[in-house]
Amino acid sequence: MELNLLNLLFVLLAAWLAGNLASRFGYPAVLGELLIGIVLGPPLLGVLHGSEAIAVLAEVGVLLMMLYIGMEVDPRDLKKVSWAGTLAALGGFITPFVLAFLTVRWFGGSVMAGLFVGIAAGITSLATKSRILVDLKLLDTRVAHVMMAGALISDTLSLIIFAAILGVADDGINLLEIGLVALRIVVFFAGTTFIGLKVFPWLGRRLSEAGLTGRTFNFTLVLLIAVLYGELAELAGLHAILGAFLAGLFLRENVLGRTLSQSLMDAVEDASIGFLAPIFFVTAGFEVSFSVFQADLGLFLAILAVATLGKVAGTALFYLPTGYGWREGIAIGAGMNGRGAVEIIVAQIALDMGLISQEIFSILVFMAIFTTAGVPLFLKWGTEWLRRRGELVRRGEERRGVLVIGAGPLARLLALHLQASRPVWLLDSNPEHCREARAQGLHAISGNALQENVLSEAHAAEADTLIAMTANPEVNTLVAQLARDVFFIPDIHLLQLGRGGVGHTTAFKRLKATALFAGSIPLNMWDHWISQHAVREVRRVPAREDMTLSEILVDQEADRPSLPLVLLREDEVLPVHDELRIQRGDEIVFVRHEPLAKSIVMTHDRFDRLVESASVLDLEEQLVTKSFFGLVARAVSDALDMKPETLQRLLLEREVAFSSLITPGLAVPHVVVDRPGLFHLVIVRAQQGIVFPREKQTPHILFVLVHSQEERTFHLRALSAIAQIVQDPDFEINWERAEGPEDLRRLIRAAERHRYAEAENFQASK
Repeated sequence: MELNLLNLLFVLLAAWLAGNLASRFGYPAVLGELLIGIVLGPPLLGVLHGSEAIAVLAEVGVLLMMLYIGMEVDPRDLKKVSWAGTLAALGGFITPFVLAFLTVRWFGGSVMAGLFVGIAAGITSLATKSRILVDLKLLDTRVAHVMMAGALISDTLSLIIFAAILGVADDGINLLEIGLVALRIVVFFAGTTFIGLKVFPWLGRRLSEAGLTGRTFNFTLVLLIAVLYGELAELAGLHAILGAFLAGLFLRENVLGRTLSQSLMDAVEDASIGFLAPIFFVTAGFEVSFSVFQADLGLFLAILAVATLGKVAGTALFYLPTGYGWREGIAIGAGMNGRGAVEIIVAQIALDMGLISQEIFSILVFMAIFTTAGVPLFLKWGTEWLRRRGELVRRGEERRGVLVIGAGPLARLLALHLQASRPVWLLDSNPEHCREARAQGLHAISGNALQENVLSEAHAAEADTLIAMTANPEVNTLVAQLARDVFFIPDIHLLQLGRGGVGHTTAFKRLKATALFAGSIPLNMWDHWISQHAVREVRRVPAREDMTLSEILVDQEADRPSLPLVLLREDEVLPVHDELRIQRGDEIVFVRHEPLAKSIVMTHDRFDRLVESASVLDLEEQLVTKSFFGLVARAVSDALDMKPETLQRLLLEREVAFSSLITPGLAVPHVVVDRPGLFHLVIVRAQQGIVFPREKQTPHILFVLVHSQEERTFHLRALSAIAQIVQDPDFEINWERAEGPEDLRRLIRAAERHRYAEAENFQASK
């Protein structure tokens, strides 16, 4: 077997030029590679030709490409697939599969040919969808979310069915053989899943501990694992591409680390899509026969019609139970109609095994070309149709959290506001800052933000917004770069310190970041003022809708130093930054400096009065949260004029969304209710602890806060008071020794902490 290097050079050159040309027009490179293979290969000009050596390279390319596709698919995404995505996938696969199978049989084709044509008709190209959705700026729509979920399920389902058909094709069709095939498939999936979930992570940890983290070493290891999985698939009577796909599926960041995993995925992409896989697609074009347009034109047109109509109509029909409307279902079906790499791979394997004829193979190739070429046009038409009718729903992705780098006083104040509308996590290298944040009911993690494993622990993968507000601009920039490159966090807000320079401006542009608080601020000064309680919050409704942030800031700063903290927009709380646009109904919360000379230290303040009127429960038995919240609700329902079951439900829902456990022994459950001017406190000593879901610790000190929306700022003062009280080293001992409810009340009332006059109680004013 001799490799003709000149022929290989021309094949690669043709693939490279045609693939890049197709990409320039918004189509996947595979489309250009197929077409150039048809034009320059034996079907037309005959300039290029295949060989045994090139066929081997192409086969290796397919194996690596399926490994790459597997590495691109996150198994966790399969768990998060919505009901709408599942219905779209099933409708978009089952309907064209059945119609294409029946069409082939109607025209006299074999059962096996009908099955493979059905699989090809049901496939949806995931890579094709991703590129087109980006180009059409549709990634933030529900249509895009459903399409990606549907393509993910469709590709995985088609590979499994393809593997099962291959097993039956090899062993014949009878009950015994079908049972053996099913058993081999079950054993294969069970074995590879066990190895992928248990052995791979263990191996990754051992290699990391041994310092074997080099890219070359691990790239070779990944290739070995892919070949091993491919061989296991072959032993099970399946095809090696399924094994390579599963290997990629399990070789993710939990095995190799996120950075190394991404680096290896890039290397596999370069080796497969950049080198070997194009050989496969160009040579696949060599097998096409134009005779189908003469002898089998009717079959081709019929398959093209049922594949297209079946995909669109099937998706729309199955999509109806979602309640999102048949028009959205049609738009999704039109977008899912493109095939691509997986279909060509399946068709080529079936041809090589003699399961389909060259005519059927040619039909499948031309079907992939025509349907893929039509996707951008039909998808654009469908989404424009929805947009004109006001039915194009834009929605945030599953990521909805905010990751704040820094947990100083200003960062904590900002986080307390932001968590009213979505999850917030703080990350700081200062353990004391993190302890204070947790005491205020915030989720805080202590660690180095420049380490990807620490960022991962801080929920970076779940965040759609990063706020970097440390006192070190270089750290802020580096963390933002890591967050964008590794965790793909789209919205970056950086604290601007001083005037900055050319490098500073360049970093903002490179990261597409905005300036937090709409400009540079003296962070240390604001941290000091907030920690000394020398600030109060002021709310401002812009005088007009087109008023700019700079105009609002000028008005505020004319009196005394003010900082625009957050913007309130309907149910959302947004951080203020320099690209924020004012809309009708917006309200801005400012933090205004109040000179310390005006602060009057008091011996009795509003929190003391809150303690004096609080309900105090002294529980001797251990309770789960549902029973505990039910007991709390019954104790205060009369005072709140609220049904106990309603308050219990609200407390439980809040606990499911965010754990109220602050430290191992302390929990501060709180809930906002629709009762203007309300603020109620329940003090609880749980002698045997309260069992919280997902938490190992059972707190025995609990402060339950129930308040109205406009009392949010006093809520911060209450949290601060609780934090100061429990930090007394003798408090926990005295808490355990207290002789009853009134003794517990006196203990809290007598605690040493800052007390201020009512004017300094962070009352919101407009």
